Amino acid sequence: MDISVMVALVIALALFFDFTNGFHDTANAMATPIATGALKPRMAVALAAVLNLVGAFLSTAVAQTISGGLIREGSNGVQITPVMIFAGLIGAILWNLVTWLLGLPSSSSHALFGGLIGAAVVGAGFGSIDVSVLLSKVVFPAILAPVTAGLVAYLATKIAYAVTKKKQRGRFRYGQVFTSSLVSLAHGTNDAQKTMGVITLTLIAAGTQKAGTGPALWVIVVCALAIAIGTYTGGWRIIRTLGKGLTEIEPGQGFAAEAATTATILASTHLGFALSTTQVASGSVIGTGIGRKGASVRWRTAGRIAVGWVITIPAAGLVGALASWIALAGIVGILADAAVAVGVIVWIFVYSRRNRVHAQNVHLEPTAFVRPKRRKRDRTGRTAK
Repeated sequence: MDISVMVALVIALALFFDFTNGFHDTANAMATPIATGALKPRMAVALAAVLNLVGAFLSTAVAQTISGGLIREGSNGVQITPVMIFAGLIGAILWNLVTWLLGLPSSSSHALFGGLIGAAVVGAGFGSIDVSVLLSKVVFPAILAPVTAGLVAYLATKIAYAVTKKKQRGRFRYGQVFTSSLVSLAHGTNDAQKTMGVITLTLIAAGTQKAGTGPALWVIVVCALAIAIGTYTGGWRIIRTLGKGLTEIEPGQGFAAEAATTATILASTHLGFALSTTQVASGSVIGTGIGRKGASVRWRTAGRIAVGWVITIPAAGLVGALASWIALAGIVGILADAAVAVGVIVWIFVYSRRNRVHAQNVHLEPTAFVRPKRRKRDRTGRTAK
């Protein structure tokens, strides 16, 4: 396949990943203000979309971690090819959609890293991965960030409830509009850059951009738009899990969780850490549940989320590796990958309609969603009463 066609295909797939990242991670900023009633669901996702768009223009440190750090450069430039990046994106997208279907707040960032690592290992060997960058910029932050955010949220909740009277705590809803906006802005500065890094890596691998350079302006613009549009679609399943599935959230808790999430993400972006905003937001929500007297954390749900965190990189990596192995067979393999990926994506969206979560029912408890029973039909084909 002509290299320019392959690059265009990878860029299109990367922007679709950016779109899924947007609706997968809307919950990170807006689950708590929606749960407490600080913002109406549609208003919340619209605000998040605008601020994600703005945030994408504020920094490129994370993009350069991906485009110039995770995958080693060989004597002839980066060791990963556009075909491998194509395969890695398939692994990331499919894992994003599976976890979205399950309402599981897993990490879009780690899905991307896992897919790229699996594809690169199959195509270029284990030596193509810079393990030091992987550990210092991805793995260690993945362990420390949710713990740090949870601790900060716990302390912030304790302070918020200690210095305010019961009748005053509803006013935290006004503060939530501000803090949730900051989370959305911070999310744009971190997550949109990951797709910028992938596209830049593709251009470097294809020889159309110099190694070591950052994303071009047009890359920043299209990635910002893709994640903003994805954010506006809602991602209601994960919003329901974070807003209602982990703990009952009051306005004071929501304010504390969002403040902790913002501080952690912005600090990590400044350091160039490709952080999982989902892990940070989940850790913050758990921290507030522990911090408020009388609140309880649904540890079974928290355990499911933690398992998702652990298996995201290897699961996406396995899919990326398989897709890379097939794609490296040539144009037939690339077309086979694309056909299977499209088929799985369509099936996931069709299946999701059987138990649809949307802006009108996102406030309900997760246990309130019961799949309607199918009515039996008699021998004539008529529906039995």
